[in-house]
Amino acid sequence: MATTDVTPEDLRPLLFSLAYRMVGGVGEAEDLVQEAFLRFHRAGEEVESPKAFLTTVVTRLAIDHLRSARVRREAYVGPWLPEPLVSVPGAEDRVERDETLSIAFLALLERLTPVERAVYVLHELFAYGHDEIAGIVEKSAANCRQILARARRHVDAGRPRFEPSRERREALLARFLAAVRLGDVDGLVGLLAADAVHYADGGGKAQATRLPIYGADKIARLWASIGTRPLEYELRPVDVNGQPGVAGLAPDAELITVLTIDVVDDRVQTVWAVVNPDKLARAATALSAP
Repeated sequence: MATTDVTPEDLRPLLFSLAYRMVGGVGEAEDLVQEAFLRFHRAGEEVESPKAFLTTVVTRLAIDHLRSARVRREAYVGPWLPEPLVSVPGAEDRVERDETLSIAFLALLERLTPVERAVYVLHELFAYGHDEIAGIVEKSAANCRQILARARRHVDAGRPRFEPSRERREALLARFLAAVRLGDVDGLVGLLAADAVHYADGGGKAQATRLPIYGADKIARLWASIGTRPLEYELRPVDVNGQPGVAGLAPDAELITVLTIDVVDDRVQTVWAVVNPDKLARAATALSAP
């Protein structure tokens, strides 16, 4: 049954959610949605279903974007991380607490080809059927089933079996930061998984480690050294893609980093730190809003 009380503009949040999960960038996702609406308005009365039309255009634009982005990311300085969606806990406009929006999950999606990502996101996260997806990605339904199975294997291989509660994430993050401030190497090692990984995205525009750091001991020593430096900044609790995190603010209120962690088996498995100023501009605006 057709829904008559939903306007095309009402679809913007849904389309942004789709585009962001596809490309991992806030600005890029907004641009894709805007371009889809421009094409929608140019098509005029030819469009029978605004939702189907807009979803198809956003998905195809995202696939094209990812194909060209792979070339650009090969020249990217250091690890590439998604642009964080930052909000203040408890705010009315906070980011939805959905595991499939987390930095960790978006990083998993980076393992997929553009078409695999589209098929997986549409089916698993937005409940589109194989026939619908086939029309969007211009493949057969049977081919889409094969693509989905392949994508699931890639994602499931890196996805933890059990998701910790928000309270447990908050507690571990608080203990991690407390140990950092004390320069407590042993305390940090005790919180980190033995095979933990640290990623810092500076993009060559901010000081950051240019390669991932592997192992609890090396990560602990890095963060203990950071904690003992005479840096003056405020750590403010924030939601990062719906998960507990912190924003590092300089004395002049400039946002200099956004950090969150991934928790597996009650240990910190991954530390994600975004310091590239290009990826912090929108987060800074969100934090400065009243």
